[in-house]
Amino acid sequence: MIFPRRTVSADVRVRGDALHGGHPADVRVHPAEDGLWFRYGAYRVEAIPANVTDTNRRTKLGSINTIEHLMSALAMLGITDADIEVSGDELPAADGCALPYITALQSVLVDLPSRERPDLFARIWEKSDSSEIAIAAGDGHWRYEFVGPEGRFPGHQVFECMLSRESCTNEIAPARTTAFDFEVEMARAAGLGLGLTEESCLVLGPEGYVNPARFPDEPARHKLLDLIGDLWLARVPITMLNVDASRSGHTANVAAAARLAQAVPLT
Repeated sequence: MIFPRRTVSADVRVRGDALHGGHPADVRVHPAEDGLWFRYGAYRVEAIPANVTDTNRRTKLGSINTIEHLMSALAMLGITDADIEVSGDELPAADGCALPYITALQSVLVDLPSRERPDLFARIWEKSDSSEIAIAAGDGHWRYEFVGPEGRFPGHQVFECMLSRESCTNEIAPARTTAFDFEVEMARAAGLGLGLTEESCLVLGPEGYVNPARFPDEPARHKLLDLIGDLWLARVPITMLNVDASRSGHTANVAAAARLAQAVPLT
């Protein structure tokens, strides 16, 4: 099968506070033609599933933290090749979502020569006791089922969408990181989420959202955003897949990306 490739025509910069560390963070996306690579000083690591080192509340690539929102934006825009330079060990929070990255990148896209890769013949399953991800060749129909703690808001949410540039930008990319109210202080005590604010994080109370939501089902949409970013480690165009996931987090997402990369290897 012929797979499209795309990079950027000029350098793009996004700045802000690191999502978890809270310190100033800076990322620059440069044109490239040899895949997706992140670099910090002399350190350089390719964005592939095998190089993920931690999936606790974020996706860590080598020594670089919280790549999933930028990766989601790259997937939504079809950017397969870029040299991504970071100023420290973590990317900016970028409003807790992918939209600021899309806004910065969407005007400088340029296509590269396409590449042939094997077809995806068999359905891919990643299943644990609490989560499930099913991936098949398709036309971009993605579905995510969010299930919160029993007996409290928001309970059960399902979001599904036919992925396109427009639907990703308008319906998924603005969905922010979410946290239950009882998790906030524990996370901050553990040094997590220090770069998030009431504007960039949606807090879930026992009976409703603590701060205004952008969508009634924003938690499910953000989980789908994370899934898109993590699966982009395999760099199979998201509009060429049908994906159905339930209760998955970064650990299951990256495991599914590894299975997808094995089934459709990069050449």
